[in-house]
Amino acid sequence: MHEDKKSFSVAIDGPSGAGKSTIAKLCAEKLGFLYVDTGAIYRTVGLAALEAGIASKDEAGVAALLPKLDISMDHDGDGLQRMLLGGRDVTSDIRKPEVSIYASDVSAMPPVRAYLLEMQRRLAREHNVIMDGRDIGTVVLPDADLKIFLTADAGERAQRRYDELLIRGIATSYDDVLRDILYRDENDSKRSISPLKQAEDAVLVDTTGNTLEKSFSIICRMIEENMNK
Repeated sequence: MHEDKKSFSVAIDGPSGAGKSTIAKLCAEKLGFLYVDTGAIYRTVGLAALEAGIASKDEAGVAALLPKLDISMDHDGDGLQRMLLGGRDVTSDIRKPEVSIYASDVSAMPPVRAYLLEMQRRLAREHNVIMDGRDIGTVVLPDADLKIFLTADAGERAQRRYDELLIRGIATSYDDVLRDILYRDENDSKRSISPLKQAEDAVLVDTTGNTLEKSFSIICRMIEENMNK
């Protein structure tokens, strides 16, 4: 491992439903890293805006809401990241389809990104982290020790997300989830601030057709090999 550094950081970027959160969480648990789901943080801001009656694209309204927010994270004994809004556990609420649209819209706003940037960088300074999102390797942690761009076919990503929501007990349809996936792909890739794109020094991993176990094995092995360089 890099002996001149106190911590080791892994940035995993990619589109919605690529399996970033699931794989990152499993690898973090295996390797003893802190797992940081940055998408969940943006979803929490989106949920706060939704509950406050602010339109998802109302940048002035969302910006005015930020100083009033009390957002924090907690981690279970098994490493599960739980999101708290005003002390209330909103881990399940932020996964609802309507919150996904809000998350994508508010994450394109410069005031929101600036508000959350230092929180994310501080975690990487203080811990060995695996952090996933849309712009971790390009903006949040440009000097990450390992950068991975994880992707998969849109239809397969939609099916994975649909199955996940059913397991969570969230009622929706595959068509709605696919529509959400395609909306977020378009929105995240074309926004002017920190668009979704592969960092030049990131390793591309396409998980289409992979089992979760295969993708997990590939990513964990990559991390271990880079730690030992």
